[in-house]
Amino acid sequence: MDEKLSRVDPKLLELLVCPLTKGRLTYDKEHNELVSEKARLAYPIRDGIPIMLVSEARGLDD
Repeated sequence: MDEKLSRVDPKLLELLVCPLTKGRLTYDKEHNELVSEKARLAYPIRDGIPIMLVSEARGLDD
């Protein structure tokens, strides 16, 4: 994967929140996802674009 497309702009990360909980997100570089610990969901980033749909999110296993 293109390294530039897999990075998330830190300013964008400050603005984005989980659409379900409105809580903070963290960037998981290994999986290229934005993670909401509160909702236990991981939102994918495709072609450098965060997909902020609950229906597209992956549930986090404990």
